Amino acid sequence: MRLLVFGKTGQVACELQRLAPDATYLGREDADLMDPAACAAAIDASDADAVINAAAWTAVDKAETEEAAATKVNGEAPTAMAQAAAAKGLPFLHISTDYVFDGTGTKPFAPDHPTAPLGAYGRSKLAGEIGVRAAGGPHIILRTSWVFSAHGTNFVKTMLRLGHERDVIRVVADQIGGPTAASDIAVTVLVLASELLDGCKGGTYHYSGAPDVSWADFARAIMTQANLPCRVEDIPSSAYPTPAKRPLNSRLDCRSLLEDFGIHRPDWRPELQNILMELGQ
Repeated sequence: MRLLVFGKTGQVACELQRLAPDATYLGREDADLMDPAACAAAIDASDADAVINAAAWTAVDKAETEEAAATKVNGEAPTAMAQAAAAKGLPFLHISTDYVFDGTGTKPFAPDHPTAPLGAYGRSKLAGEIGVRAAGGPHIILRTSWVFSAHGTNFVKTMLRLGHERDVIRVVADQIGGPTAASDIAVTVLVLASELLDGCKGGTYHYSGAPDVSWADFARAIMTQANLPCRVEDIPSSAYPTPAKRPLNSRLDCRSLLEDFGIHRPDWRPELQNILMELGQ
């Protein structure tokens, strides 16, 4: 399976390179997502069997003041990719987010639940989803949440830094979701790309780690596994205001992924331990 992957330094892209080193990976210098036409041209010139978009604008707060740029990267570029892939009959796999929902209630969001983003980042990702579907080619949109790894900037690495610097940290406890290791996402993406090549009908699916926890509980697990004495105090989201409003409920209903492909929600705790070991904790 010859793969063309948009993304080179992001969390999922780094893990894909470990699992599929022979794939072609396009960084910003190869196909800048601020230039959707260049992304389409890269697909036109490729001899790949399938295309994966593992690149995105992930600066949630920054998107609030730069929504046009975020929408170009998360909306217009994936749309151009999907259109170019569809024109060649190539399967296209696109990674999206729980931020397309409004975060209300306590039940996990099903793939067909009405979308209602709270902010610019969610709107930009939703624009990409709409464009991918409208392109009309074989595709899978995989929504995930709370991605963590040994690469880049993420919650685990932030908590480790704070855990070494402080005796006590205050972390929001009213936002609930499923932490998801980038390595697990990469495995699933490759399985789904193969399924698309085999002729599966595709669609929109959810994939997140289990069990669902609060950010505060996730922080406590990080401190415990890293053997750090830092104590975690629960606070409400109102005590930690951010430019972008975060969803209180990020739970994702992943049952259709299990029913259609036999893919279970992964337990995030063993992979957290692996990542801590990789980081020398």
